[in-house]
Amino acid sequence: MDPYTLYAMPGSLYSGKARSYLRTHRIDFVERTPGDPRYNEQVVPAIGRWIIPVLETPDGTLVQDTVDIIDRLDGQVAPDRSAYPATPVHRAVAHLLELFGGEGLLRPAMHYRWDFDDTNVAFLSKDFSASLVLGGDDETRAGVFAFSSDRMRSATTAFGVSEELVPEIERSYERFLDLFDAHLAGSPYLLGGRPTIGDYGFMGPLYAHLARDPYPSVLMKQRAQRVWRWVERMNSPVLDAGEYGDVSEGLFEDDGVPDTLRALLAYIGEEYLDEAVAQVAAVDGWLAEHPDAAEGEVVLGKPNRRFSGTTTFDWRGRPMTVAVVPYRLFLIKRLQDAVAEAGPDARSVIRAVFADASLEPLLDVRPRRWVLRADNHEVWGPLQETALPS
Repeated sequence: MDPYTLYAMPGSLYSGKARSYLRTHRIDFVERTPGDPRYNEQVVPAIGRWIIPVLETPDGTLVQDTVDIIDRLDGQVAPDRSAYPATPVHRAVAHLLELFGGEGLLRPAMHYRWDFDDTNVAFLSKDFSASLVLGGDDETRAGVFAFSSDRMRSATTAFGVSEELVPEIERSYERFLDLFDAHLAGSPYLLGGRPTIGDYGFMGPLYAHLARDPYPSVLMKQRAQRVWRWVERMNSPVLDAGEYGDVSEGLFEDDGVPDTLRALLAYIGEEYLDEAVAQVAAVDGWLAEHPDAAEGEVVLGKPNRRFSGTTTFDWRGRPMTVAVVPYRLFLIKRLQDAVAEAGPDARSVIRAVFADASLEPLLDVRPRRWVLRADNHEVWGPLQETALPS
Protein backbone atom coordinates (compact mmCIF):
# COMPACT_ATOMS: atom_id res chain seq x y z
CA MET A 1 0.00 0.00 0.00
CA ASP A 2 1.20 3.50 -0.76
CA PRO A 3 2.19 5.58 2.27
CA TYR A 4 0.19 8.43 3.71
CA THR A 5 1.39 11.96 2.96
CA LEU A 6 1.47 14.52 5.75
CA TYR A 7 1.59 18.16 4.65
CA ALA A 8 3.26 19.79 7.62
CA MET A 9 6.36 21.62 8.76
CA PRO A 10 8.74 21.06 11.69
CA GLY A 11 7.98 24.41 13.34
CA SER A 12 4.19 24.03 13.11
CA LEU A 13 2.51 23.43 16.46
CA TYR A 14 -0.38 21.28 15.27
CA SER A 15 1.82 19.41 12.79
CA GLY A 16 3.70 18.06 15.80
CA LYS A 17 0.53 16.53 17.19
CA ALA A 18 -0.35 14.64 13.98
CA ARG A 19 3.22 13.61 13.20
CA SER A 20 3.67 12.18 16.68
CA TYR A 21 0.64 9.94 16.24
CA LEU A 22 1.94 8.63 12.92
CA ARG A 23 5.38 7.95 14.37
CA THR A 24 4.33 6.32 17.64
CA HIS A 25 1.94 4.05 15.74
CA ARG A 26 4.56 3.18 13.12
CA ILE A 27 2.30 4.25 10.26
CA ASP A 28 4.09 4.53 6.94
CA PHE A 29 4.07 8.14 5.76
CA VAL A 30 6.09 10.74 3.93
CA GLU A 31 6.12 14.38 4.94
CA ARG A 32 5.84 17.26 2.51
CA THR A 33 6.04 20.92 3.39
CA PRO A 34 3.57 23.63 2.33
CA GLY A 35 6.31 24.83 -0.02
CA ASP A 36 5.71 21.72 -2.13
CA PRO A 37 3.98 22.77 -5.38
CA ARG A 38 1.27 20.13 -4.95
CA TYR A 39 0.21 21.68 -1.67
CA ASN A 40 -0.63 25.08 -3.17
CA GLU A 41 -1.83 23.79 -6.53
CA GLN A 42 -4.08 20.95 -5.35
CA VAL A 43 -4.42 20.71 -1.56
CA VAL A 44 -5.28 24.33 -0.76
CA PRO A 45 -8.05 24.56 -3.41
CA ALA A 46 -9.51 21.24 -2.24
CA ILE A 47 -9.43 22.20 1.46
CA GLY A 48 -10.54 25.77 0.83
CA ARG A 49 -7.84 27.47 2.91
CA TRP A 50 -4.11 27.50 3.58
CA ILE A 51 -3.79 25.42 6.74
CA ILE A 52 -1.60 22.63 8.08
CA PRO A 53 -1.43 19.81 8.84
CA VAL A 54 -3.30 18.00 6.09
CA LEU A 55 -3.13 14.23 5.70
CA GLU A 56 -3.52 12.63 2.29
CA THR A 57 -4.56 8.98 2.55
CA PRO A 58 -3.31 6.34 0.10
CA ASP A 59 -6.61 6.59 -1.81
CA GLY A 60 -6.18 10.36 -2.23
CA THR A 61 -8.63 11.54 0.46
CA LEU A 62 -7.57 14.77 2.18
CA VAL A 63 -8.11 15.06 5.94
CA GLN A 64 -7.50 18.37 7.69
CA ASP A 65 -7.31 19.06 11.44
CA THR A 66 -5.40 17.01 13.96
CA VAL A 67 -8.57 15.65 15.56
CA ASP A 68 -9.93 14.37 12.26
CA ILE A 69 -6.51 13.01 11.26
CA ILE A 70 -6.03 11.08 14.50
CA ASP A 71 -9.64 9.84 14.51
CA ARG A 72 -9.23 8.60 10.94
CA LEU A 73 -6.03 6.73 11.77
CA ASP A 74 -7.15 5.52 15.18
CA GLY A 75 -10.01 3.56 13.70
CA GLN A 76 -7.43 1.26 12.12
CA VAL A 77 -5.29 0.41 15.17
CA ALA A 78 -5.78 -2.30 17.79
CA PRO A 79 -7.93 -1.22 20.78
CA ASP A 80 -4.98 -1.48 23.15
CA ARG A 81 -3.10 1.03 21.00
CA SER A 82 -5.94 3.52 20.65
CA ALA A 83 -5.37 7.15 21.59
CA TYR A 84 -8.73 7.05 23.36
CA PRO A 85 -8.75 5.17 26.67
CA ALA A 86 -11.43 2.52 26.99
CA THR A 87 -12.23 3.43 30.60
CA PRO A 88 -14.45 6.49 31.25
CA VAL A 89 -12.38 8.51 33.73
CA HIS A 90 -9.22 8.19 31.69
CA ARG A 91 -11.10 9.07 28.51
CA ALA A 92 -12.56 12.25 30.02
CA VAL A 93 -9.20 13.28 31.49
CA ALA A 94 -7.47 12.60 28.17
CA HIS A 95 -9.90 14.91 26.36
CA LEU A 96 -9.29 17.62 28.95
CA LEU A 97 -5.54 17.28 28.52
CA GLU A 98 -5.92 17.47 24.73
CA LEU A 99 -7.87 20.71 25.10
CA PHE A 100 -5.36 22.27 27.46
CA GLY A 101 -2.35 21.11 25.49
CA GLY A 102 -3.46 22.41 22.12
CA GLU A 103 -5.13 25.59 23.35
CA GLY A 104 -4.09 26.36 26.94
CA LEU A 105 -0.37 26.08 26.20
CA LEU A 106 -0.55 28.37 23.18
CA ARG A 107 0.34 31.42 25.26
CA PRO A 108 3.75 30.24 26.50
CA ALA A 109 4.43 28.57 23.16
CA MET A 110 3.96 31.85 21.29
CA HIS A 111 5.75 33.95 23.92
CA TYR A 112 8.86 31.79 24.04
CA ARG A 113 9.03 31.65 20.24
CA TRP A 114 8.50 35.29 19.31
CA ASP A 115 9.74 37.32 22.29
CA PHE A 116 13.37 36.13 22.33
CA ASP A 117 14.70 37.26 18.97
CA ASP A 118 18.33 37.54 20.12
CA THR A 119 18.35 33.78 20.68
CA ASN A 120 15.63 32.45 18.39
CA VAL A 121 15.34 34.47 15.21
CA ALA A 122 18.43 33.16 13.37
CA PHE A 123 17.08 29.63 13.79
CA LEU A 124 13.46 30.51 13.05
CA SER A 125 14.23 32.44 9.88
CA LYS A 126 15.94 29.43 8.33
CA ASP A 127 13.52 26.89 9.79
CA PHE A 128 10.42 28.65 8.48
CA SER A 129 11.75 29.60 5.05
CA ALA A 130 13.09 26.09 4.42
CA SER A 131 9.52 24.76 4.72
CA LEU A 132 7.69 27.60 2.99
CA VAL A 133 10.03 28.05 0.01
CA LEU A 134 11.59 25.13 -1.81
CA GLY A 135 14.64 26.57 -3.50
CA GLY A 136 14.64 30.32 -4.04
CA ASP A 137 17.28 32.89 -3.18
CA ASP A 138 18.07 34.40 0.20
CA GLU A 139 16.07 37.53 -0.51
CA THR A 140 12.94 35.53 -1.33
CA ARG A 141 13.33 33.40 1.77
CA ALA A 142 13.83 36.46 3.97
CA GLY A 143 10.69 38.07 2.57
CA VAL A 144 8.61 34.95 3.19
CA PHE A 145 9.84 34.71 6.76
CA ALA A 146 9.14 38.40 7.39
CA PHE A 147 5.56 37.99 6.17
CA SER A 148 4.85 34.81 8.12
CA SER A 149 6.55 35.97 11.31
CA ASP A 150 4.60 39.25 11.30
CA ARG A 151 1.37 37.28 11.24
CA MET A 152 2.53 35.02 14.05
CA ARG A 153 3.65 37.95 16.20
CA SER A 154 0.17 39.43 15.85
CA ALA A 155 -1.29 36.09 16.92
CA THR A 156 0.96 36.13 19.99
CA THR A 157 -0.78 39.29 21.17
CA ALA A 158 -4.16 37.80 20.30
CA PHE A 159 -3.46 34.87 22.65
CA GLY A 160 -2.92 37.20 25.59
CA VAL A 161 0.82 37.86 25.62
CA SER A 162 1.48 41.44 26.73
CA GLU A 163 4.48 43.14 28.27
CA GLU A 164 2.81 43.58 31.65
CA LEU A 165 1.73 39.92 31.82
CA VAL A 166 4.98 38.33 30.61
CA PRO A 167 6.42 37.74 34.12
CA GLU A 168 3.28 35.82 35.13
CA ILE A 169 3.20 33.90 31.83
CA GLU A 170 6.74 32.73 32.49
CA ARG A 171 6.02 31.82 36.11
CA SER A 172 2.94 29.91 34.97
CA TYR A 173 4.87 27.93 32.37
CA GLU A 174 7.68 27.12 34.79
CA ARG A 175 5.08 25.81 37.24
CA PHE A 176 3.65 23.64 34.47
CA LEU A 177 7.08 22.22 33.69
CA ASP A 178 7.64 21.40 37.36
CA LEU A 179 4.30 19.61 37.68
CA PHE A 180 4.59 17.65 34.44
CA ASP A 181 8.18 16.70 35.24
CA ALA A 182 7.12 15.44 38.68
CA HIS A 183 4.34 13.36 37.14
CA LEU A 184 6.72 11.81 34.61
CA ALA A 185 8.87 10.51 37.47
CA GLY A 186 6.31 7.73 37.83
CA SER A 187 5.18 6.98 34.28
CA PRO A 188 6.44 7.58 30.74
CA TYR A 189 3.18 9.20 29.55
CA LEU A 190 0.33 11.20 31.02
CA LEU A 191 -1.95 8.23 31.71
CA GLY A 192 0.57 5.44 32.10
CA GLY A 193 2.55 3.27 29.71
CA ARG A 194 1.34 4.48 26.33
CA PRO A 195 0.36 7.83 24.82
CA THR A 196 -3.28 8.93 24.65
CA ILE A 197 -4.99 11.86 22.97
CA GLY A 198 -3.89 13.95 25.96
CA ASP A 199 -0.22 13.31 25.18
CA TYR A 200 -0.76 14.19 21.53
CA GLY A 201 -2.47 17.43 22.59
CA PHE A 202 0.53 18.35 24.74
CA MET A 203 2.95 17.39 21.99
CA GLY A 204 2.03 20.24 19.63
CA PRO A 205 3.31 23.15 21.73
CA LEU A 206 5.87 21.22 23.74
CA TYR A 207 7.63 19.89 20.64
CA ALA A 208 7.31 22.42 17.86
CA HIS A 209 7.83 25.57 19.91
CA LEU A 210 9.10 24.77 23.36
CA ALA A 211 11.52 21.90 22.67
CA ARG A 212 12.83 22.97 19.23
CA ASP A 213 13.20 26.74 19.45
CA PRO A 214 16.58 27.65 20.97
CA TYR A 215 15.60 29.68 24.04
CA PRO A 216 12.78 27.51 25.45
CA SER A 217 14.56 24.26 24.57
CA VAL A 218 17.37 25.13 26.98
CA LEU A 219 14.85 26.09 29.64
CA MET A 220 13.11 22.73 29.26
CA LYS A 221 16.33 20.74 29.37
CA GLN A 222 17.62 22.55 32.43
CA ARG A 223 14.39 22.71 34.41
CA ALA A 224 12.43 19.62 33.33
CA GLN A 225 14.65 16.89 31.89
CA ARG A 226 11.87 14.31 32.08
CA VAL A 227 9.63 16.54 29.94
CA TRP A 228 12.42 16.79 27.38
CA ARG A 229 12.70 12.99 27.37
CA TRP A 230 8.93 12.72 26.99
CA VAL A 231 9.18 14.88 23.86
CA GLU A 232 11.83 12.54 22.46
CA ARG A 233 9.67 9.54 23.38
CA MET A 234 6.63 11.03 21.63
CA ASN A 235 8.58 11.10 18.36
CA SER A 236 9.81 7.51 18.66
CA PRO A 237 8.35 4.47 16.86
CA VAL A 238 9.28 2.31 19.88
CA LEU A 239 8.73 2.66 23.62
CA ASP A 240 11.76 4.85 24.33
CA ALA A 241 11.46 4.51 28.10
CA GLY A 242 14.49 2.58 29.28
CA GLU A 243 14.75 4.69 32.44
CA TYR A 244 11.45 3.20 33.64
CA GLY A 245 12.67 -0.39 33.52
CA ASP A 246 10.24 -3.14 32.52
CA VAL A 247 7.27 -0.78 32.18
CA SER A 248 3.83 -1.97 31.10
CA GLU A 249 2.28 -0.28 28.08
CA GLY A 250 -1.09 -0.28 29.82
CA LEU A 251 -2.72 2.73 31.43
CA PHE A 252 -3.03 3.30 35.17
CA GLU A 253 -4.90 0.49 36.88
CA ASP A 254 -8.57 0.71 37.83
CA ASP A 255 -9.14 3.91 35.82
CA GLY A 256 -7.10 5.66 38.50
CA VAL A 257 -5.72 9.19 38.57
CA PRO A 258 -2.51 9.42 40.63
CA ASP A 259 -1.77 12.38 42.86
CA THR A 260 0.84 13.81 40.50
CA LEU A 261 -1.73 13.92 37.69
CA ARG A 262 -4.34 15.39 40.03
CA ALA A 263 -1.86 18.18 40.79
CA LEU A 264 -1.51 18.86 37.08
CA LEU A 265 -5.30 18.90 36.69
CA ALA A 266 -5.58 21.39 39.57
CA TYR A 267 -3.07 23.60 37.77
CA ILE A 268 -5.24 23.46 34.64
CA GLY A 269 -8.23 24.46 36.75
CA GLU A 270 -6.39 27.48 38.12
CA GLU A 271 -4.82 28.55 34.84
CA TYR A 272 -7.36 27.70 32.16
CA LEU A 273 -10.93 27.21 33.43
CA ASP A 274 -11.90 30.90 33.40
CA GLU A 275 -10.51 31.33 29.89
CA ALA A 276 -12.32 28.27 28.56
CA VAL A 277 -15.65 29.35 30.04
CA ALA A 278 -15.13 32.90 28.76
CA GLN A 279 -14.56 31.54 25.25
CA VAL A 280 -17.85 29.62 25.32
CA ALA A 281 -19.75 32.66 26.61
CA ALA A 282 -18.16 34.92 24.00
CA VAL A 283 -19.07 32.62 21.12
CA ASP A 284 -22.61 32.45 22.46
CA GLY A 285 -22.64 36.25 22.49
CA TRP A 286 -21.52 36.32 18.87
CA LEU A 287 -24.33 33.90 17.97
CA ALA A 288 -26.86 36.10 19.78
CA GLU A 289 -25.77 38.99 17.56
CA HIS A 290 -25.93 36.82 14.42
CA PRO A 291 -29.23 34.92 14.67
CA ASP A 292 -29.03 34.10 10.96
CA ALA A 293 -26.12 31.68 11.59
CA ALA A 294 -27.59 28.32 10.64
CA GLU A 295 -26.89 24.70 11.47
CA GLY A 296 -24.29 23.25 9.12
CA GLU A 297 -23.04 26.68 8.03
CA VAL A 298 -19.29 27.34 8.07
CA VAL A 299 -18.37 29.05 11.33
CA LEU A 300 -17.97 32.82 10.93
CA GLY A 301 -18.85 32.50 7.24
CA LYS A 302 -15.35 31.77 5.89
CA PRO A 303 -13.13 28.73 6.55
CA ASN A 304 -10.02 30.88 7.10
CA ARG A 305 -11.67 33.16 9.67
CA ARG A 306 -10.46 31.90 13.05
CA PHE A 307 -11.37 34.63 15.55
CA SER A 308 -14.76 36.14 16.49
CA GLY A 309 -13.73 39.20 18.46
CA THR A 310 -12.15 39.29 21.92
CA THR A 311 -13.05 38.40 25.48
CA THR A 312 -11.63 39.45 28.84
CA PHE A 313 -11.36 37.28 31.94
CA ASP A 314 -9.48 37.28 35.22
CA TRP A 315 -6.13 35.50 35.11
CA ARG A 316 -3.81 35.37 38.09
CA GLY A 317 -5.61 38.31 39.62
CA ARG A 318 -5.35 40.54 36.55
CA PRO A 319 -7.56 41.07 33.50
CA MET A 320 -6.44 39.34 30.33
CA THR A 321 -7.91 40.01 26.89
CA VAL A 322 -7.62 37.34 24.21
CA ALA A 323 -9.06 36.51 20.82
CA VAL A 324 -12.15 34.32 20.80
CA VAL A 325 -11.46 31.04 19.01
CA PRO A 326 -14.70 29.17 18.18
CA TYR A 327 -12.75 26.00 17.39
CA ARG A 328 -12.20 25.50 21.11
CA LEU A 329 -15.90 24.78 21.53
CA PHE A 330 -15.42 21.75 19.30
CA LEU A 331 -12.86 20.36 21.75
CA ILE A 332 -14.99 21.19 24.80
CA LYS A 333 -17.94 19.38 23.26
CA ARG A 334 -15.76 16.31 22.72
CA LEU A 335 -14.96 16.34 26.42
CA GLN A 336 -18.61 16.66 27.39
CA ASP A 337 -19.60 13.92 24.93
CA ALA A 338 -17.06 11.57 26.51
CA VAL A 339 -18.60 12.21 29.93
CA ALA A 340 -22.15 11.75 28.60
CA GLU A 341 -21.19 8.37 27.14
CA ALA A 342 -20.06 7.09 30.56
CA GLY A 343 -22.43 5.24 32.88
CA PRO A 344 -24.00 7.00 35.90
CA ASP A 345 -21.44 5.69 38.40
CA ALA A 346 -18.52 6.62 36.17
CA ARG A 347 -19.96 10.08 35.57
CA SER A 348 -20.04 10.62 39.34
CA VAL A 349 -16.37 9.68 39.59
CA ILE A 350 -15.47 11.93 36.66
CA ARG A 351 -17.30 14.84 38.25
CA ALA A 352 -15.50 14.25 41.53
CA VAL A 353 -12.10 14.29 39.79
CA PHE A 354 -12.99 17.48 37.92
CA ALA A 355 -14.49 19.11 41.03
CA ASP A 356 -11.30 18.42 43.00
CA ALA A 357 -9.42 20.35 40.31
CA SER A 358 -12.01 23.17 40.18
CA LEU A 359 -12.83 22.08 36.63
CA GLU A 360 -16.41 20.87 37.00
CA PRO A 361 -17.96 23.96 35.30
CA LEU A 362 -16.28 22.84 32.09
CA LEU A 363 -18.57 19.80 32.07
CA ASP A 364 -21.74 21.88 32.08
CA VAL A 365 -21.12 25.14 30.19
CA ARG A 366 -23.10 25.17 26.95
CA PRO A 367 -23.61 27.76 24.16
CA ARG A 368 -26.68 28.00 21.93
CA ARG A 369 -24.75 26.23 19.19
CA TRP A 370 -21.69 24.01 19.45
CA VAL A 371 -18.95 24.01 16.85
CA LEU A 372 -18.75 20.76 14.88
CA ARG A 373 -16.56 19.53 12.02
CA ALA A 374 -17.74 18.57 8.53
CA ASP A 375 -15.93 18.36 5.19
CA ASN A 376 -12.67 19.70 6.66
CA HIS A 377 -14.37 22.83 8.03
CA GLU A 378 -15.78 24.02 11.34
CA VAL A 379 -19.58 24.33 11.14
CA TRP A 380 -22.35 25.34 13.52
CA GLY A 381 -24.29 22.65 15.32
CA PRO A 382 -28.03 22.64 16.07
CA LEU A 383 -29.69 25.11 18.41
CA GLN A 384 -29.89 24.08 22.06
CA GLU A 385 -30.58 25.57 25.47
CA THR A 386 -27.65 27.47 26.91
CA ALA A 387 -25.93 26.95 30.25
CA LEU A 388 -23.66 29.91 30.88
CA PRO A 389 -22.25 31.63 33.99
CA SER A 390 -24.45 34.46 35.24
